[in-house]
Amino acid sequence: MTGHLIRNPETIEEIFKRACDRRELLILVTPYLRFESSFLRLEGGDLQAAATMGREDATYGLRNADLRMRFPHGVSFLEGATQLKGFGIAEGRRSLRLAIPELLQEEDHRKAYRVERVGRVPVTFSTPKYDLVTGTLVDISTTGARVFSTRDFGQGELQPGDDMAVTIPLTEAIRINTRVKVRHVHGRTFGVEYRPQLDERVLHPLSRWVFERREEDLERIARRGVETAAPGEGGKAEPPRPKGLVLVSGDGALETCLQNLLGGLQPLRRVASTVSALKEALGQNPALILYHLPTLGLDERRRLKAMAELTQGRVPLLLLGTAGVEGGPLLELGGEHKAAVSIVFNPERGTFFQRLVQGVLRRTYEGGESPMAPVESEAP
Repeated sequence: MTGHLIRNPETIEEIFKRACDRRELLILVTPYLRFESSFLRLEGGDLQAAATMGREDATYGLRNADLRMRFPHGVSFLEGATQLKGFGIAEGRRSLRLAIPELLQEEDHRKAYRVERVGRVPVTFSTPKYDLVTGTLVDISTTGARVFSTRDFGQGELQPGDDMAVTIPLTEAIRINTRVKVRHVHGRTFGVEYRPQLDERVLHPLSRWVFERREEDLERIARRGVETAAPGEGGKAEPPRPKGLVLVSGDGALETCLQNLLGGLQPLRRVASTVSALKEALGQNPALILYHLPTLGLDERRRLKAMAELTQGRVPLLLLGTAGVEGGPLLELGGEHKAAVSIVFNPERGTFFQRLVQGVLRRTYEGGESPMAPVESEAP
């Protein structure tokens, strides 16, 4: 995101007050997961947002040092770092208590995000000579639109800088009927800027609609992965991509459960909880190490320390607790050993776990196509 920074505490508080009044859409993202929520209210120096996921999913998904929030604001979008401070009840519904960002980054108004997947939307516009013409919408943003005319323009009929009116029935709830200034004309296609800026009754729903489409595009790109670079000159072979999941555990039942959950996406194999077994597994270039912690006893902690030192800087580490392991101490232990994720495994939340594993892999190997195929699942 590019644009200027908002640092003034009073300005930031006013922005969030307005977002709460509108129950504005809110996206919470970590390097591994994305959750959709909405603003509820400010209370006691915290921001209350709707809890659209279970308590466990929020605990393991959002307790991340890189947690950020994104939301629409007028003609632009804002983003800032936040922190999950706890849970509560707001207006009779479960809520997340979030830290108010000390800094918000605003997108450059001159580069407003344009939605190109608009479907077939008819547009009516009047030329400077008041001829009524129809067309179709090519793309749209919070500051302007691009339109394809159903007929050719005569010599000098439409020029950059001309003023005219347009009507764009984007959705049943969003109908834009405003004055615009022509910015460019290429054949039958022309771009316009809303002049004056859209009224808030139209701008806020449009901003939310554009923001949702942008988030869909970001999610689609993340799931697809980035194209791998072409091999370098001189015939040098590309290094083999990491592949496979390694479960460090003595629990065969856990292996079976994870095979059913992840085996169709990535090869998964189990190795013993010994330094020699892990060294051998690392030699085969795995994509992720899942380290099983059946307890958090002293012996388990000592063993983990030796194992974690082997993985650091080589392959991401996921700490996997099972029944009896408490989430809070596990998260602290994961932070101590720089684990990508620490989670108490619950088979009933398998879809969430799939998304979490995919997020770790995508984040780690974002320079190339994700080593794991996309997991099609509903948002929690």
